[in-house]
Amino acid sequence: MPTCRRKRVMLTEPSSELLADLKVNPDKQVFYLAQTGEIFADYESYSSRMSFYKAKQFQCDVTGKGGLDFFQALTSEQQEARTLHSRFPEQLKGPVLRAVQWRAYRSMRAISQAHTRTEVMGRIDQLVEAVHERFKDRYFEGERVFVELDGEKFWARIIKANPPGSTVVSLKRPRASSGAAAPAPPKPKAVHAINGDLKQPIAEVNAKDDPLAYMYTVQIIDEPGSDGPRKLMPNETVSIKAGSMSRDRLAFSKSILRRFVRDCVDRDSAIASPWTVKKSIAERYGVEINMPEATRKGVDEIKRGEMEKRRKVATPPKKEEKPDRPAKKQKKMTAEERAQLLKEEEEELAALEALERERELAATKTKKKKVVKFPAEDLDVTLTAKEKKENKMAVRPALSRDLPFYSIGKGVFERFLMSWNFLHIFSQPLNLSTFTLDDFESALRHNTSEVTCSLIAEVHVALMGVLRNLHAQKHQPALVSLMQEDDAETDLVPVQDLLTRMETYGQTWEKQLPKAADGRSGWEDSLVGCLKDNASVQSFPRLRDIVTYLLYDTAAIEASRKTGWTPLAGNSAAPPSAHPIAEPADRYPTLPPSDKIAVIAYLCDLAITARPIHHFMDNCETKLTELRKEKVEINKEKKRLVDSMAEVVGKVGLKDDPMQVDGEAESAGSDTEESTLQLPVVGEVEGAIASTGSLRQRTMRMQAHKNALAKQKELAASKSKGAQAALEEHIKLTDELARQDRRMDAIELDFRRYIGVRLRPMGKDRFYNRVWWFDGLGGGNLVNAAGQTLIGAGRLFIQGAGEYDTEVLVAREAEEHDVVKRREDEETPEFMLQSDEWGTYETPEQLDEFFAWLQEKGNRELALKKQLFIWWDHIVAGVKKRQADMSAVALAAAKPVESTNGRRSTRGRNSSANELARESYMQWTNKLAKNPSTNGA
Repeated sequence: MPTCRRKRVMLTEPSSELLADLKVNPDKQVFYLAQTGEIFADYESYSSRMSFYKAKQFQCDVTGKGGLDFFQALTSEQQEARTLHSRFPEQLKGPVLRAVQWRAYRSMRAISQAHTRTEVMGRIDQLVEAVHERFKDRYFEGERVFVELDGEKFWARIIKANPPGSTVVSLKRPRASSGAAAPAPPKPKAVHAINGDLKQPIAEVNAKDDPLAYMYTVQIIDEPGSDGPRKLMPNETVSIKAGSMSRDRLAFSKSILRRFVRDCVDRDSAIASPWTVKKSIAERYGVEINMPEATRKGVDEIKRGEMEKRRKVATPPKKEEKPDRPAKKQKKMTAEERAQLLKEEEEELAALEALERERELAATKTKKKKVVKFPAEDLDVTLTAKEKKENKMAVRPALSRDLPFYSIGKGVFERFLMSWNFLHIFSQPLNLSTFTLDDFESALRHNTSEVTCSLIAEVHVALMGVLRNLHAQKHQPALVSLMQEDDAETDLVPVQDLLTRMETYGQTWEKQLPKAADGRSGWEDSLVGCLKDNASVQSFPRLRDIVTYLLYDTAAIEASRKTGWTPLAGNSAAPPSAHPIAEPADRYPTLPPSDKIAVIAYLCDLAITARPIHHFMDNCETKLTELRKEKVEINKEKKRLVDSMAEVVGKVGLKDDPMQVDGEAESAGSDTEESTLQLPVVGEVEGAIASTGSLRQRTMRMQAHKNALAKQKELAASKSKGAQAALEEHIKLTDELARQDRRMDAIELDFRRYIGVRLRPMGKDRFYNRVWWFDGLGGGNLVNAAGQTLIGAGRLFIQGAGEYDTEVLVAREAEEHDVVKRREDEETPEFMLQSDEWGTYETPEQLDEFFAWLQEKGNRELALKKQLFIWWDHIVAGVKKRQADMSAVALAAAKPVESTNGRRSTRGRNSSANELARESYMQWTNKLAKNPSTNGA
């Protein structure tokens, strides 16, 4: 049974009221939980229990895997139990279970003592160790084992086990003899007679019945894996000792044995309770169910001894009585008095156990923690008392969960984000200007045909433009796959009618796409043709529903269905108006956003294999190699300039500050943390530094600029010979260094753009949540030519841990039992993300709080913090730019409509065409648009 917080889950028994109702009103309706067989009188108790089972707080009792709900843990236990019982040797199950069945046996401590007092083992590890020692060299008839002969291993089956002193009997049938009758065979000795008696020490058992002295007759059932001088044919029999035999470790080992015993036995929580084989398993393998009286007395004796021992520890010693005082004659107790005394002893024992648990818990809390060297594993890092006193953030700031299309269905937001990112990165080969994520969302919500949305039209034409360069399948997979579909009651149009209508659309879409000069008119028809030539029901499950929506007036069909007519095949009397046709151009705007996203995402998946996309990716790799080489050369040149500046200062006799030079050299030699800051030349004010660099680089360059100005002032004030020439040379070198810095800034921006084709998260936090920042990748720039901030998504995205990382967290929870508690404390249950869940930070204040929450002592968060630090100014600038744009849009929308309540616009339902045309996404134009040639690019 699964466990919750280390306690086994107990099923809810029917209440006494419910049992009473069973007799009075057997037809009363109740709530039944089929997975567990529990019965509840009302929905509230049923719902409460189901919520308890659905919480991710249970642990599989067999594997130890945690972070599961009750049903997942129960399924895991059942699967592991089936696998375990199929692997564990069947011949070994009975002897092992008989060995562990509620027998009092000596513990390791008792074995080492001279006397033979028996004790019950409380830890399953001790029990498994004892059983493994007894059975590791003892084999039984029917087992499959490995036998080693002349250095080769063979797979064999044990036919007969011969105890020490017995004669190995030949398996061949003896010949008939004409002489006297053969003597009667000797009485066979018992095989492993006392192997399971754990009351006797292992040395004593082996002395009486040595397992290594047994001879086993085995039958070869497999040939060796490698050729050798000796060959044994299958079914050949040999006699061999236990020392040359071994079991498969997947069938018998300490870990397998532990799992088998743990699955088959149970133990009461009371002190000194023995291990007991579960009744159903005991009956199956012939294990005794009723405890013998001698064993029961032994267990009771041990229990009384433990109670007396704990009582002595917890109770202070009494004052010694005077020796001259005569002993009082004890009164003989009655049965009632004896029962009362036993009850008091049980209560006292329970109190002592509770006290001992409290002491153990206190000792665990006060135990000295292990020394951790930083940076270390993030989950090993906790806030110190000093950090708590300094109000170091202990809880991650709240995430915004208001994501586009997040509530429509599972995976819709991810497809939406993936599609925009693909269009954003590969805008150049697609001949498509970039647009913001917000504009893309608004365009997908555009639901009127009165005003054409240019952004959606250009996106589809751009994708179809690269898809026609593929070797399109001329067998039209959409038609073929739809032919294999059967009509269902939910289908609005018969498949044959749909196929006939599809054939009339997009016959020449790959030869001539709609032109930009014509406003891409007719692109919806080309889309139907593109889907017809590239999609299938198997690769695009929504194909039939989407095409039906584009080609037919589904609302009218559904209305006609209500009159009783069913437009399926076989209804020849169907009126023509039963499935009225429609044009894709009129139907696409009202297509549900989830289907629009599904179409674009599918086209993006196809486009990734297109030739223009592959050429662009190869070109990006080449550019990255060139940029890396150029960065190395620039760093060398900057180092030379810094050294030359120090040499110029030294020639005129001024003392140069090595700290200043080294700091600038380090800044100049950086290959990974450059930014777009400019180093001001002499005569410029400090505020002339551009606002688009990283915080670290701005600080370092401002300090370097101060150092340069200080040296130039010293040179100007110096009266030494050559000071004026040195000043001019120093200014010249400073100008050259600033030029190299500007070039390095441009390289860093280009490097981020080109590396976007291999998109990776910026890093992971302590709980393996992935942090994404999508701006400045591929076709998107962070700043324009005038130095103004440009945005793509304009926010920081947080995604839950991946599948592999989740397994790491589960393993950590099973071992340390600290992950779930820490996540509840440091993330709060409301903002804990699963692997398919997302959140965002959309304000500068949220970003600052998130940055402060990250720990520099952890490996993952240190790397993440470095990446955020490099691009921090750009991230914050993008967030502020998005906020400003949204405020401007809201202000403009509020002017003509005074009754606005701040909710999202319905895009065209209540606004005129002129008002709709003023929307940001409607003002977007494709500056990279090209009219595709007839033969394709």
